[in-house]
Amino acid sequence: MTVRVRRAVAADADAAGAVFLACWHRSYADLLPPRVRARYDEASAAALWRRVLAAAPDGVLVAEVTGQGVRAVTRFGVDPDDARRGHVFSLYVHPDAQGLGLGRTLLRAAAEELRAADHATATLWVFAANHAARAFYAAQGWTPDGGTRVEEAYGEPEVRLRRNLSEGDDSTRRRP
Repeated sequence: MTVRVRRAVAADADAAGAVFLACWHRSYADLLPPRVRARYDEASAAALWRRVLAAAPDGVLVAEVTGQGVRAVTRFGVDPDDARRGHVFSLYVHPDAQGLGLGRTLLRAAAEELRAADHATATLWVFAANHAARAFYAAQGWTPDGGTRVEEAYGEPEVRLRRNLSEGDDSTRRRP
């Protein structure tokens, strides 16, 4: 299996939408109520990612797997609550591709991009009940910083995680 991480382009909207939709409906089946998950179908998911890619093309990376196409996507940029910090807005790995290291690879690449943009720390939000994602992020050095929220659109509690991106932190460096 060969994995290629690259900056997303407009033509990736459908593939990113498909990864997002698979996560939304399968990975979040026990986390979000059906009425919330029903907001997105194939067309609306692709439209969402077309808007994302048009608005912030430099802040989206995809992971392609040879013979399978785009199997994971991450969106990152400046933390909307504090411009001194970076922020990972989303990380989606197709449920059929989980466990291949794609999430770890994309998260590391996003952290490197944020560090290169002079952010010493980064944040992200995760559903409080998403224990698998929280364990994944913890293994990558992301820890709760006390921030919590419930977005009206989802109605589920979230916790904010924070990560030190300093040069001395080798877990964000690419490994050979």
